Amino acid sequence: MTEPTSLSAGEEQTQKKESVAVQLMKHEKEVGVLSNELGAANAATDQKEQSTLEIKKGYAYRSTGTPKKTDMIKSLVTEQDASRNCELYLAVSSNCSAVESSEESEEDMYRDAEEIEREKILLCETSSSEYKLSVAPEMDIMEYCRKEWRGSTPAAKRMRKGYEAVAQKFASIRRVRGDNYCALRATLFQALSQATQLPSWLQSEDFAMLPENLLRKYDWIKQWQLKQKLGRKMGEISDEIKEYVILLRKKWKNISEIKDPIEKQEACDKLFKNEEEEYSLYEALKFLMLNTAIKLYNDDKNGRRVPVFSWLLFARDTSSDPCQLMHNHLNHIGHSGGLEQVEMFLLAYALQYTIQVYRLYKYSTDEFITLYPNDPEEDWPVVTLITEDDRHYNIPVRMCQETML
Repeated sequence: MTEPTSLSAGEEQTQKKESVAVQLMKHEKEVGVLSNELGAANAATDQKEQSTLEIKKGYAYRSTGTPKKTDMIKSLVTEQDASRNCELYLAVSSNCSAVESSEESEEDMYRDAEEIEREKILLCETSSSEYKLSVAPEMDIMEYCRKEWRGSTPAAKRMRKGYEAVAQKFASIRRVRGDNYCALRATLFQALSQATQLPSWLQSEDFAMLPENLLRKYDWIKQWQLKQKLGRKMGEISDEIKEYVILLRKKWKNISEIKDPIEKQEACDKLFKNEEEEYSLYEALKFLMLNTAIKLYNDDKNGRRVPVFSWLLFARDTSSDPCQLMHNHLNHIGHSGGLEQVEMFLLAYALQYTIQVYRLYKYSTDEFITLYPNDPEEDWPVVTLITEDDRHYNIPVRMCQETML
């Protein structure tokens, strides 16, 4: 069937929306198939080899900020808990063996209640923010792949092929903490690591006034869900968000002015070990995403051209306008959910960065390397992430020399 040589603007927009809807349904089916396949792979005995207790080498960051090598006993939980990142790390001395660990656990019956309680308190203290690694030290990307995907199932084979393809471009990988902020964390870490100047949108004179200006126009923003903070009053929300966006500009400026790449990386590592500042930056990013969504929504209503993903963003029953987007999606990021795919586009537009993602489960398809947005501006910087399932993201580092050339 031949298509008409020309279409009205309304017909063309309708066709694009229908095309986007079809692509979304296709994506949802593929994710469903992947989930089933990965579930079967996890059930198979030749999938990732796991035991009840697994000794792992790790780094525990002490108050000095320097990595200290230790052996870590990783207490594995059920697959469902693992998906919620419920991992407990118990630090022991570097000369402790698996047998010794088992013997120590058997000695619990000979210790009094006070001693056991003191140990529990110590473990709680060691899991405080200074010991949590938001972005783990780098390791060889293929070594990581071999540890994670040892089976012979189709899913495991596909993942290994995907990692092999990434290894042609990048030598190492850094694991990102798997809470519901991981997409924001991985993107911001990469952006700051590569920053050489302050983005133009951060240089705007009225940037710091953005929270106040938006709250003046849209009263419903007062229902913005900030990170938990005792004693916060609703009237203080504007000032608190203002602090976050100012902090984002300050940190971005400071890191971008560091010329030495090693010093720049050290500054990034230090920032992402400061939990209070780190999570404040994520709140700033979420608010910038809301601001971008409001602009796109208004542009579309006023007949201006908007990117295709914007139609999909507001075509959802749960986000037909920016207010619903805030209530049902942005407020939940970091609390009970992460970023959905369409919100990766929104993040890219908010930062004016191209987010390039190696989607390993899409290996050997046209979607193996996906760009957010798929038609980026030429002058937007590019950051690269890795995902196995479009939910959790890690960071590839150390671009291979041939690729750089």
